[in-house]
Amino acid sequence: MGYTAKDIMDRTYLTVQPDMTIREAVQVFQRAGEQTGRRVFGLMVTDYRDHLVGMLSLYDIFLLIRPKHSHIWGEMQDLDLTGMVTLACQRAGRLLVGDIMTTEVVTITPDTHLLYIVDIMLKKHVRRIPVVAGERILGIVYISRVFEQLLEAFRAAEE
Repeated sequence: MGYTAKDIMDRTYLTVQPDMTIREAVQVFQRAGEQTGRRVFGLMVTDYRDHLVGMLSLYDIFLLIRPKHSHIWGEMQDLDLTGMVTLACQRAGRLLVGDIMTTEVVTITPDTHLLYIVDIMLKKHVRRIPVVAGERILGIVYISRVFEQLLEAFRAAEE
């Protein structure tokens, strides 16, 4: 196997658009998981020309639904959390992807070497990186695929 982005990228992926609601985006996350057979925790955000304009991750959604003062909850013995998750999801679901997406997206080219991908993921704290050529999206590299490739390399080194 090769050691570049084109060797490990997923060429099939779903995207969301900035004008979609978070509720609609969550449905796309679910469809992406069904399509790939594994949980998908981040999606590319594209405009009407299919150009990359951002990324939306479950982390972005977590930040959105987390109550502002949750850091003191452990100290509050009489806190009633009944209905809090439902309420947070109802409120968040109406917001738009463009309101919470990450707009500073790290990208790589198809020829980016595996070790450079690892370096980027560590330095930038990202778990998925779009693979682009110019303005065209070719695929996406997930940290799980990078890890699978490294496991293969370890197995090959033992032989």
